[in-house]
Order: sequence, then C-alpha cells, then structure tokens
Amino acid sequence: MLTAIGLTPSAPVLVPELAGAAAAEVAEFRDGALAAAAALPDRWIAVGVGPAERVIEPDSRGTFAGYGADVAVSLSPRPDTDLAALPLCAVFAGWLRGQVRPQARLQVRVFPADCPADAAVAHGRALRAEIDAAAEPTGVLIVADGANTLTQSAPGGYDPAAQPVQDALDDALATGAGDALTRLPDWIIGRVPYQVLAGLAPGPVRATEFVRGAPYGVGYFVGTWVPLPESVSASR
Repeated sequence: MLTAIGLTPSAPVLVPELAGAAAAEVAEFRDGALAAAAALPDRWIAVGVGPAERVIEPDSRGTFAGYGADVAVSLSPRPDTDLAALPLCAVFAGWLRGQVRPQARLQVRVFPADCPADAAVAHGRALRAEIDAAAEPTGVLIVADGANTLTQSAPGGYDPAAQPVQDALDDALATGAGDALTRLPDWIIGRVPYQVLAGLAPGPVRATEFVRGAPYGVGYFVGTWVPLPESVSASR
C-alpha cells in the first residue's frame, strides 16, 4: 500500500558535513527534505537516476567520500555488505533515512538518464502495481533535481529559457499535476524520476510544497504527494 511520496533534490550540499559555509543558505531546503522523508513509513523505495538501471537492496552501505567528506550511510538499520560505490540518489536517500527514520529499510530503483518518457511512466505504473499488491505500508522517495542552467554560475551554464520550464515543473509538483511531468524536456536533470512519479501516481493526490528555489543555479523542489483513495483504482 502506497502511503506517501516524498520529493527531494539529490543535493550533497544539504548534508551539513559537506555544506561548509553554505549550510545556512540551504538550511530551508535541508529542513524541507528531512520533513518530506519523515512523512514516509518504515519501508521506503527511492527512485533516482544513475549510470545504469539497477536495484540497490537495503543491505547496502555507501559514503559521500566522493563529494567532499567521508560521511557513511546505510539503507537499513543493520546492513551486511561492505561499503560500495552507490549513485548519488542512493547515498542521499540513505542519509535522509538515517536522519529521520533509522529503523526504516530502503530499496533504491535507479534508472538511466536517457530512459524514454513512455518507459519511465511505465516503470512508475509497474512500481505502483507492485506496491499496491503488498500489504506493508510503503513510501516512495523521488530524488530528483530540476534544470541546472538557471543562473550565470549554474553548473550547466546559463540558459534564460530554462526558468519558465522550471517554474512550470515546480507548479506541477506543487499541485500534483502528474500529466505535465510526462512532457518534461530531456535536459531536466530529474526528468526520469519525475516521469516515474507520473506513472506511480496517475490519480488524485494531496500535494504539499515545502520549498522551491534554485541555489547555485539548480532547480530544487521539496514536498510531498499523498495519494487519495480514488488513485488506487486509477493506477490499475
């Protein structure tokens, strides 16, 4: 049973040990991400992008060492594997789990950034069917960034045409407009996770926005979607 969906960026800068002088600047986003994750039950499935499609099981451990500080994370209370090279979406989701619900078990579904839109939506529908078939309450964490071209200092360079697209994306996430997510351009960094979200929650949801913005020129949206009863039949 799908109980809640958390929406968070995949931002190492939200981890205090990695933020340095930027900690105060991103505090609102960090607090929002923690609140979104805290809305999930004890079984989590995170969705993000990585080099290749894979499923990362809850017995895994990783670290932020490649991002500036050796902050170790785990995907369950008692992982039984050695540290592994995990994609950022998994490491960040694992950090959130450890901060807000350390008893939770987290599985991560990773999809390549070039996954076609229709395939991403189909992945979301399949994931919803899988969750609906299970009796255990399950929460999904969508780990995704928006455009990375929103300011002169943005990591992807500056593209003034990106801001209206980012605004439309933020509005869709704030209102639960899943259909709009199916039409995102390929250069949205989190396009694939957002399109998985569109398939995961095709029916009505109660959407809550915690914070939106573009620190360092990258679009961040933090919030939650809670499926309403009618969405169960809509997903079938």
